[in-house]
Parts: sequence; structure tokens; C-alpha cells
Amino acid sequence: MNFSQYEKKFRSKALKSGFSEDNIIACLNYAKPILEKGLPVIYNTANLAALVGYRTTYLKRAARFTKFYYRSFKIKKSNGKLRTLVEPLPSLKEIQTWILENILSEVPVSKFAKAYVKHRSLKENVKHHRSKEGVLTFDIETFYDSVRFEDIEKIFTEMGYSGVMSNLLAKLTTFNECLPQGAPTSPYLSNLVLREFDRKISDYCVENNIRYTRYADDLTFSGEIKSLKMRNLVEAELDKIGLNLNPDKTKLRKSSQRQMVTGIVVNEKAQIPKFERNFIKNEVHFLIRFGLKDHLRKTKNKRENYLLHLLGKINFALHINPTDKRMESYKLQVQKIIQSDSGK
Repeated sequence: MNFSQYEKKFRSKALKSGFSEDNIIACLNYAKPILEKGLPVIYNTANLAALVGYRTTYLKRAARFTKFYYRSFKIKKSNGKLRTLVEPLPSLKEIQTWILENILSEVPVSKFAKAYVKHRSLKENVKHHRSKEGVLTFDIETFYDSVRFEDIEKIFTEMGYSGVMSNLLAKLTTFNECLPQGAPTSPYLSNLVLREFDRKISDYCVENNIRYTRYADDLTFSGEIKSLKMRNLVEAELDKIGLNLNPDKTKLRKSSQRQMVTGIVVNEKAQIPKFERNFIKNEVHFLIRFGLKDHLRKTKNKRENYLLHLLGKINFALHINPTDKRMESYKLQVQKIIQSDSGK
């Protein structure tokens, strides 16, 4: 609906409700910039409640007593340590999904952001850095936990929403004034928080013939790079939004070394690392040699849907490098075992 259509409908309903001309003009002036961005107009909490299908009192409680609307659980990280995650309860998650689909996803993010955006992927992130003289990677430290509430509130304000509505929307999408990792809104909000950062960094990189992409909190630069100068610029821009680099995850790899971008080797062609390729090779070899039951018994593997899990690893390798003949061969062999096992 364009603004002229909205104005006609709004004015008709407002007059029937007894709105003064001054009130009508004020509402339309508020609505116009929001509509021009393709976003839903939200005047107050009751208006938002009607849009998301929940009572006004529920929204107010969820915003004020946030901790009661999340559950926490622990997962094991790759280094063996435990990480605590928080996930919204189904009702709040439904509201957040509405905010994501109707508000956040309508706001474009940087073209250099490759995660959490439709039609962009890990594969697209790595393809820009193949066969480069140097590959420099950074990692933002405790990214979601470090995003500030005021930055989230600012995102909604810049969309045109009032201070009251921006504050409410920010409270409904944050936990302890930062981004909850289990909320559907957090990934896209993280891209919006870094939109100006991406612009500043990409402008510098384009001017200096450096390739730049960001996949969530992983920053990758490739080409002829002056590592210290690049780091200083990144740290200065991150500092403006209260973020820091993880000092243990800064790596510069020359073309003579194995160059990795978000877990993918990019030296000459993009493919999964050698240790993962060898793992798949060995699994398929022993499956064929010993059979499924004996292989699982010998390796004490109790994973459910083991074959589908292995096939998933192979399919991912082929997604990154569709011309990988060995992986194609492994895929056919595992598919044959799956068919044989299901026929028993």
C-alpha cells in the first residue's frame, strides 16, 4: 500500500473516530517515512499487539520481565568448554518472528554481509578469497553479548518509529540488554548493527583493491594486505559500537600456507580441509570393508541416523566444491549402503 492509499483509508477511519485534523496530520506525518521504507506503521503498544496477535498486557510484561520469557541451556563448544544459550518461549518467539519477517527483513544490509541473508551463504563468503596472495581473518569477541541495547533501539528509531515504540521493539528482541543467541531476530539485527561498520570497512577495501566479506562475526580480507593498518582500522570502527576483536583469532596466511576462510580452504579452489576429507574417506572405506553394524560396533559409534549424518558431510563438501569427483564417488557408495540398509 502506497502512502496516498494509506492516507485515504486512514483519514476516513480517523474522521469516523472523531480525530481532529491536527491529530490526523500528525499521524500521517509519522506514518509517511515508515511506509516509504515498506514497513508497517505502528503507533502504540495496542497497535503492535493487534498486529502480532497478542494482548497489550502480554507485550508489556514480556518487555518488562524479560527473564521470565526465556529458558537457558548449555551446549559444548568446539574447544570442549560449555556455552550458555538463552531461547525465547514459544509465544515470545512468535512475536520476534513477526518482527523479523515484517520489519527487520525489509531493511537491506550490506552486500558484504554473507550470513543470515536470503540467497547468501558460506559458499559465497569464501569464493571471493580464492587464490589470493594473503588472507587475513579477524573474529569479533563475544559478539552477541557485546551488542548494546541502545544500538538495537537506534535501529528501530532510524526506521522512523517513535521513541516509545523503538524502546518496546528493542526490549522484545533483547535479553539482559544484549542479543539472545536463540532469538530469531538476533542474526538479522547483528547485520543491521554492523551496517555502518561494513560500509566504512568496505569503502577502504574497495579503494585499496582488497577483498572484504563478513560472515556473522568472522571478518575476512584478501589480496595485498598491510595487516597492522587493517587491524587498526577495524579496531577503531568496532570501538565506535562497543565491540572488540578476539586477539587469539587474528590470522594472516600467505599463499604458501593453508588459507582458511570460515573453515574452508581457499588456496586454489574452495574445499573442506584435508582432515575432514580424510575422515570421510576412512568412514566410507571401513563401511565397505566391515559393513554398517560391525563398523559402528568397532568404533563404538552410537549416533542415530549415522549414515544420513555422513551423507550430510559429503553433501556439504560437494556444495562447496561441486566438481569433487572423490566426494561424488563417496556419495554414491553411501547412498547404496543406505538403500541396502533400508531394504532389510
